[in-house]
Amino acid sequence: MPRKATTALRAARGATPKERAALGKRARRRAPRSGHAEYRPPADRPDPLTILETQSATRVPELVPIRYGRMIESPFRFYRGAAAIMASDLSPTPRSGLTAQLCGDAHLLNFRLLASPERRLMFDINDFDETLPGPWEWDVKRLATSFVIAARANGFDDAERARIVRDTVRSYREAMIRFASMRTLDVWYATIDSERLATLGSTLLGRRGRKNLSRAMAKARGRDSLQAFDRLTEITDGHPVIAADPPLLVPMGDLLPDVQRAALERRFHDLVGEYGTTLTSDRRTLLADYRLTDIARKVVGVGSVGTRCWIFLLLGRDDEDPLFLQAKEADTSVLAPYVGASAYRNQGERVVSGQRLMQATSDIFLGWQRVDGIDGRKRDFYVRQLRDWKGIAVPERMGPGDMRAFGDLCGLTLARAHARSGDRIAIASYLGRGDSFDRALARFAEAYADQNERDHRALVDAVRAGRLPAEETS
Repeated sequence: MPRKATTALRAARGATPKERAALGKRARRRAPRSGHAEYRPPADRPDPLTILETQSATRVPELVPIRYGRMIESPFRFYRGAAAIMASDLSPTPRSGLTAQLCGDAHLLNFRLLASPERRLMFDINDFDETLPGPWEWDVKRLATSFVIAARANGFDDAERARIVRDTVRSYREAMIRFASMRTLDVWYATIDSERLATLGSTLLGRRGRKNLSRAMAKARGRDSLQAFDRLTEITDGHPVIAADPPLLVPMGDLLPDVQRAALERRFHDLVGEYGTTLTSDRRTLLADYRLTDIARKVVGVGSVGTRCWIFLLLGRDDEDPLFLQAKEADTSVLAPYVGASAYRNQGERVVSGQRLMQATSDIFLGWQRVDGIDGRKRDFYVRQLRDWKGIAVPERMGPGDMRAFGDLCGLTLARAHARSGDRIAIASYLGRGDSFDRALARFAEAYADQNERDHRALVDAVRAGRLPAEETS
């Protein structure tokens, strides 16, 4: 955390629970809970397309049209790529003055199944590209709005959407109150594993929802390096190599001339070796048992399209013992202009530190490194396994009840993440036991979903007019 935020948090935690609760109550005077309901774009609101173009200026030029192509597909896909726009829009909104480590892009698809180092299936936040300490309300507002946008796409009516958001925020609020009463170690030990997920599903989901959950959990367990190996490689000259699938997956040999390729390959060999120093000693030993054999550029996500993302095929004992790592470029967080610069000089370390702080348990290969590019620019990366039991929700298949249940789970998960870094007692006191904040965010989410639709339409119009290029991909 930045020094000011860390000092303030330590001071708060040095106070008694009663004093911390009073801090939360006083924050209501600074930012009444009902005041979070309003969203009105100011007359001098920055042009959202300019924000996107500014981001694109630092990305791989030939991939930028893919980003725009994905964002014009729907308002929800636009929203996934518009974290920088929303950060700008949230900056003038009311703030309680209480902070936590933020995900920075807490939309509903960034809550998913993943594996713990002990090979247990967990449910947690997944994407931390924008993580920074900041107003905890911003994560909750981004999550709430994502449910409205997804619910609109499913044709849910006003009452159904409002109930989904209220249930999501209620779950966050009530979970934070529970965490406020818990011992500190118990908060850090809190997890949502497959057993608890199944229990929650049995109480929150209907029969179809429970069946879908069971299917998703089984599918997630099959998504690992072996599955990636089967899907992403082919045999050439008797050895496995990454198979080309341009423009989404392009092996290094197809990207650059021989001299440049050799130079970049050397840098990536160095990256894999040197990034190991950011792992614990036992995991460095594990990594040393693998050798890097192939490299490819990969297009990932929606908002991340155009950032430099590489996948590495490593082999252990033999050609049937694969490990896939992903090295993803880490740039300055979209939150930084509004909450202050990261305390970490390496943006990859910023991502990794935020992820370790917010997740109950993280990938054993999670680390970071800085690389000198062939263009002479230094770039920061964070590294993790490409696939490790990843399972993602499919909101298009959810009925209103299933989406409420998923919102309940996301609200609980986000509260646990914030409780680890923020003053959980003060935040719980600010929220209170009434539903004032829940109702306020239901109104905010509808208003901001309207803004998101206007921005999506502006992007579609800009593409049609030829101002911005867009390319469709499968």
